Amino acid sequence: MIAATLAAWAVGDLTVPPAVDEAALRHLLDGCGTAVAAVRLDAATPALTVAAGLGGPPEATILGTRTRVGAPAAALADGTLVHALDFDDTHAGGLVHATAVVLPAALAVGEQVGASGREVLDAAIVGYEVACRVAAAAPHGFHRRGLHATMVAGVFASAAITARLTGLDAATTTDALGIAGSQAGGLLAFLGTGASTKQLHPGLAAQSGILAARLAAAGASGPATVFDGPYGVYDTLADGPVDPALVVEGLGERWETTAIGIKPWPTCQLAHATMAAAQDALRNAGVAGSRVASVLAWVHPDSASVVCDPDRDLARPASPYAAKFSLPWSVAALLIDGRVGTDTYAPQALDRDDVRRLASHVTWEVDTGAPGVAADAAGEVVLCLDDGTRVAGHVAHSPGTGGAPLDADALDAKLRGNAGPLAPALADAIRGLPHADGVGELLEAAARAADDRSPTPHSLEVPA
Repeated sequence: MIAATLAAWAVGDLTVPPAVDEAALRHLLDGCGTAVAAVRLDAATPALTVAAGLGGPPEATILGTRTRVGAPAAALADGTLVHALDFDDTHAGGLVHATAVVLPAALAVGEQVGASGREVLDAAIVGYEVACRVAAAAPHGFHRRGLHATMVAGVFASAAITARLTGLDAATTTDALGIAGSQAGGLLAFLGTGASTKQLHPGLAAQSGILAARLAAAGASGPATVFDGPYGVYDTLADGPVDPALVVEGLGERWETTAIGIKPWPTCQLAHATMAAAQDALRNAGVAGSRVASVLAWVHPDSASVVCDPDRDLARPASPYAAKFSLPWSVAALLIDGRVGTDTYAPQALDRDDVRRLASHVTWEVDTGAPGVAADAAGEVVLCLDDGTRVAGHVAHSPGTGGAPLDADALDAKLRGNAGPLAPALADAIRGLPHADGVGELLEAAARAADDRSPTPHSLEVPA
């Protein structure tokens, strides 16, 4: 059974190559930055309010605050914070926001049990592997069924992290994974409305995974067939090609943690390749974005179904989240402003006539022959200028992904924008995690950074 094999690996001895440690620390750093930015911008207030109200024994600290609650409640808040701005990382193969579910479980349960920094990092790496592998075994398959892969795969990652940190054996961890499967979900219904449910999905997944492991530890059982079926997660929740064996293939030898990308822009990953290609074309043209009259893009089919949905008004998005999932809106904003930051998607920005006007002239063709996965696809556009000149733009990979990763300077710039003046102290605390006694220094650094509530619109910009 796949769950039994995965469970045995998740709680067993772990030998982590240095490159995997480095990748995990990069992503924990990026995730802490996006969470602190969300605190500074009050972007996840409902989740923080509910987490504080749930209370519980003071096991864990809500990231970016000094509020201590039960570990499940802290994970609910932290997962929402990491994902609230849609600025967190993406594993292209699984189209899953891995850190948004891994970081909350690792920090909350790690603090709860007094784990060392090394133990927390090892548990996070287990979580990254589980989340990415579960999602990538059905590439875009959960999204085709109208589900958010981050929540579907995230419950398993959180359960595995909790099992490792609380010392569960392989059999009990198998039960935890089985129980977690009954909590997998996350509807994409928010796309056509102003709802904020997508923000909540990673928090709900992290919380549910912790509860699944606790239930298993208390004697509840879960189906060991949760991945194999019948009626398992792939049978029930995925559409299209599925290969469940990929979940455990090469465990400990092939590391998906190193294949996670870091976003340069706080918007849907599936628009990034086209945005970068448009940016390239504008550079080639050597003119201001105000000179662009129209844009034609070639888009991967799996991207088009999410960010080019013709059933929505893509030039007049209904909410900030709808704008983040509108390729025309995001491309137009990038061309006109020369940048995209969190302020691009502020509610008041949705009424901009200049962006609406250009967005209404962004068209696309679905590239049915596009190779590979959508989140790491190439980008291809042609800009038509106001004098009729046509200029092409191209990128080989979506920026920030495994094919075109952000360099160290860009990652630090993003962290400074998100976490403010005290970002260096936060970075030091995270990079020192392998040698730390626990997560206390990291949590205090995040709280201090979040205390600064005076970001400027440009402070959250990152160069692509």
